Amino acid sequence: MIAVSVGWQMFDLTHSALALGFVGLAQFLPLLALMLVVGPVIDRYDRRMIARCAEAISAIACAVLFIATVGKFAHPVLIYAMVSLFGVGRAFEQPALSSLLPNIVPAEMIPAATARMSMAQQTAIILGPALGGVLFAINPGIPYGIAAAGYAGGVVLLAFVRTLGVQRPRPPSSIFGGLAFMRRTPVVLGAISLDLFAVLLGGATALLPIYAGEILKTGPSGLGLLRTAPAVGALMLSIWVSRRPIRKHAGRIMFGAVIAFGIATIVFGLSRNFALSFAALALLGASDVVSVVIRSSLVALRTPDDMRGRVNAVNSLFIGTSNQLGEFESGLTAAWLGPVPAVVIGGVGSILVALIWARLFPELARTGDLHEQIDAGAAEANEEDAATA
Repeated sequence: MIAVSVGWQMFDLTHSALALGFVGLAQFLPLLALMLVVGPVIDRYDRRMIARCAEAISAIACAVLFIATVGKFAHPVLIYAMVSLFGVGRAFEQPALSSLLPNIVPAEMIPAATARMSMAQQTAIILGPALGGVLFAINPGIPYGIAAAGYAGGVVLLAFVRTLGVQRPRPPSSIFGGLAFMRRTPVVLGAISLDLFAVLLGGATALLPIYAGEILKTGPSGLGLLRTAPAVGALMLSIWVSRRPIRKHAGRIMFGAVIAFGIATIVFGLSRNFALSFAALALLGASDVVSVVIRSSLVALRTPDDMRGRVNAVNSLFIGTSNQLGEFESGLTAAWLGPVPAVVIGGVGSILVALIWARLFPELARTGDLHEQIDAGAAEANEEDAATA
C-alpha cells in the first residue's frame, strides 16, 4: 500500500519520472549510510528486539504520512523525508529477520521455510497494492493509516517469536567481516551480486505510475493491480516450491530464472494491453521468487550464525541497491529516453548479467541440491571457529 500511495501521490504532485526515481534513492541512502552499523548490531544484540524497533520506526513514518495527507499539507520534501525514515527501519528489519530465521527452524528446513515465508509475504503484497489503489482513490490517507497499524501489529507479534536455543552472539571481530566472508565464499557472493545487478537493471516497477497513467490509462486502481501482478506470480511459485523444494540443479535454475525475469521485463515494456502487461509482471514475480528462495537459502545455510548479521546486512544493502537504486536508475533513464526504452534496455541488461555471471561464478552454476549446502556451511563454520581459536 505504501508503494502505491507514495508513487501515485508523488507523480500527482510533480508529474515527473525523475521524482519517482528519487523516491527509490531516498529509500536507498539510509541502507548505504547504516551498512557498517547494522551488521555488528544484529550480531551482538537480540535480533527479535532489533526487528521490533525497526517495525516501530516504519510505523512512525507511515503515521506521519497519514497525518500529512489527511491534513492536506503533504509535500514532496516531507514524503522524501518519511520515505528515508522508512528506509532506516528497513535497513535493520530485513537483515535482522533473515538472521533470525536459522534460529527458528532446523537447517534442513530452511529452504522450505524460506518458500513459506515468501508465500506469506506475497499474499500481503497481493492484497496490499490492490487494496491500496482502491482506498487511495477513496481517500489518499487511508492506506497510510492502515500501514501504520500493520507495522504496529508487527511490533506486537514479534514479541511472541521463540528461538530454538539461546542466542549467544560473539562480539564481531570486524565490521567488514561480512564482506570478507563473501569474498571467501564464491557461491554466496555470486548469488547476492547476481540479484543485485539483474534487478538493478530491470527495475520496471518504478515506472508503473507512468504506465498506469499514460500508457495503459488505468488510473490508481489499475496501478494497484499492476503492483499486485508480480506478487501473484511469486505466490504461485512459492506454493509450488514449498511443496516441491528444489532438489537438483539449483544454480542452473537460478540463472534460468534471472533470464526469464529479463524476458518478462522486455514484454512488459513493449505491451500496450493491460492483460498482457499483468501477465508479464506475474512472470517477472514468479521468476524473481525462484531466485530469492535459492539465494536466501544459500546465504542462511553457508553463513555461520555469529556472522549472519554482517552478511545479511551486506545482502540487504545489495537488495536495496537493486530495488531502490534500481528505481532511481529507471526513473533517470526514463527521463532521458522515455519509459518504454528504459524498461526494454533494463530487461536486456538483466539477461546479459545472467550470462556473464554464469561464466564468472562457475561454482554457483554447478550448485545442485540445496540440502548439500548444510554440510558445506557446517564445515565453513568449523574453519571459522578454528581460525578464531
